Amino acid sequence: MQKLGLGQAVNQALREEMHRDPNVFIAGEGVGVGIHDNPVFPTFGLLEAFGPERVKDTPVSEAAIAGLAVGAAEAGLRPVIEIMFNPFFTLASDMIVNHAAKLRYLSGGKSSFPLVVRIKSGAGFGAGCQHSHNLEAWAAHCPGLKVVMPATSADAKGLLKSAIRDDNPVIFIEHMGLYFAEMPVPEDDYLIPLGKAEIKRPGKDLTVVTWSGMLGVAMKAAEKLSQENIETEIVDLRTLTPLDKDTILASVKKTGRLIVLHEATRTGGFGGEIAAVVMEQGFKYLKAPLRRVTGPDIPVPASPPLEKFFIPDEDNLIQAAREIL
Repeated sequence: MQKLGLGQAVNQALREEMHRDPNVFIAGEGVGVGIHDNPVFPTFGLLEAFGPERVKDTPVSEAAIAGLAVGAAEAGLRPVIEIMFNPFFTLASDMIVNHAAKLRYLSGGKSSFPLVVRIKSGAGFGAGCQHSHNLEAWAAHCPGLKVVMPATSADAKGLLKSAIRDDNPVIFIEHMGLYFAEMPVPEDDYLIPLGKAEIKRPGKDLTVVTWSGMLGVAMKAAEKLSQENIETEIVDLRTLTPLDKDTILASVKKTGRLIVLHEATRTGGFGGEIAAVVMEQGFKYLKAPLRRVTGPDIPVPASPPLEKFFIPDEDNLIQAAREIL
């Protein structure tokens, strides 16, 4: 297999889908030039390959970019827009939440509104709270939006291709730290269905449910716990909505213990939804109280030592595991 960072895998998916379907186009701030003119970033080289009609640099207005996407989708195109950083989703949320997410419902299912909103997320770059706040729970709370957060390059390629072909609006959130981690990616054309989690590591003693950049933390913790004869099963959600409840519940039934791990702040985080699902539908399987390991309820600091404190690590996860074992 080829070895690609997550951004390069996204780039490959975009190229393949733009060659396959002339209705697919890209729009966003600097998607053709500027800060994206780097081989690790998702839109590198696409302007040269497809021209300015299909790779459109936009004004610095997230609301305008989102409005462009909603109108284009309604007209029969398949826009893939970039809103750069996760907190900037708030500036685009009227068009995405109040229009894109609801238009198919309002049409009685007769119309399609296919658009993908690509967003960068993740702390660890000293970029400060205005650029690093993780808001996946906000998007998942909105009916009509699908929310995808891949943790590997191979998943990113297959999931993005499925998102582009989906007839509903999809929020596709990419952790920036994964742009620089080369991982194996199949070279052929393949799709990964939205709404299907994957067990990245089997185990019998403890279930860890996670997604995006925290998968690496979970895998490191599982390796250390295995030295104590604790076998951890790691469930990578890949898609928050639709949520694969069956895979979560089957794993909890198998292990009897659950930790939910995410980088976003704790209160109102998506981990609370997973906890509620297990309490409502899988309480009888639990041998101990479940745990959440999350970012603290503070804005993401720009100071490197404070930012390191903010991001959950394997020691936090191991401590939670020992508490319930």
